[in-house]
Amino acid sequence: MRYQGRLQDWNDQKGYGFVMPNGGGERAFVHIKAFERRPQRPADGMLISYELQRDARGRSNAVAVRQQAADGRTPAPAPRARQRSSAHLPRAWMGLAALLVIASAWWLKWLPGWAALAVAGMSVVTMLAYLQDKAAAQADRRRTPENMLHLLALLGGWPGALIAQQVFQHKRSKRSFLLVFWVTVVLNVIALAAIARGLLPLP
Repeated sequence: MRYQGRLQDWNDQKGYGFVMPNGGGERAFVHIKAFERRPQRPADGMLISYELQRDARGRSNAVAVRQQAADGRTPAPAPRARQRSSAHLPRAWMGLAALLVIASAWWLKWLPGWAALAVAGMSVVTMLAYLQDKAAAQADRRRTPENMLHLLALLGGWPGALIAQQVFQHKRSKRSFLLVFWVTVVLNVIALAAIARGLLPLP
């Protein structure tokens, strides 16, 4: 059975909120992954239709969620060309390519060994942090602060972050997060270039 209601208390950063059924009743938990398709970003007041499921704790969860227009129709999705975004970047390949380039620079003695090892080690740590944050988001537990993920990327873990964003399908659509993330990538590339040219003399 399908119900209709409006989103309430939507947390766009965490990707979840609640739906209050039309006519009153028990509100249900809504996760962004429950949407079958999203013509636009969910927000408070959005009219949706959904089915109900009970989780292991007996709580109501909205599933098979669809955005509804005021007349009850499901809005058509945006044309594919408009849906293209940074989420479609081949992040995993970009991260692997970056690690390969850094390893090659070390092999050619353009980069010191400690720099290559730092990037490789921090990439592993960053991937684990993304995985933990993804699991926390799915289980509605305490999340890893975004500033911590940015710090890990800034310390050299950005190739691992790129891989994790695609493999775990996590943190690859929020524009404000990605803007800061790409700044950390640029800063790291500049720092590595400076180390390679001897302009940043570190031990």
